[in-house]
Amino acid sequence: MDTIPQRLDAEFKEALKSRNELKVSVLRMIKASLKNKEIEKMATLSDEEITSVLSSMAKQRKESIEQFSAAGRSDLAEKETKELAIVRTYLPAQLSPEDIDRIIHSAINECHASKPGDMGKVMKIVMQQTKGAADGKFVNERVKALLEPAN
Repeated sequence: MDTIPQRLDAEFKEALKSRNELKVSVLRMIKASLKNKEIEKMATLSDEEITSVLSSMAKQRKESIEQFSAAGRSDLAEKETKELAIVRTYLPAQLSPEDIDRIIHSAINECHASKPGDMGKVMKIVMQQTKGAADGKFVNERVKALLEPAN
């Protein structure tokens, strides 16, 4: 299996040949972000670090989509949605809400969490297991909901 950088290079060349301007633009952005992170770190990035950079880019796109939609700029929201779809192809498969809940319940049992004040302990365990495969904001909301006294 190719590494993410190898896959990026191959797909970048293919996008250039097929004149897919959006994909070329997004792949350039991804490659630049990864290169900047490498320069900052002064070393080659691990797969986990690459996933972290890609997750950040996906999160930025999601936030932009929300803001553009709220401002009535559907044209810009649509462009960001297309960019997000391309970025996501390089991230691990996203976990289903059921899988996330299962991981959260396991983490709650593991650290004996029983109240909303234990959220930090639970999040620490859950985020290690879901890194890149789940939206942190969604995970946070689910942990909060599952730790509420009503549950």
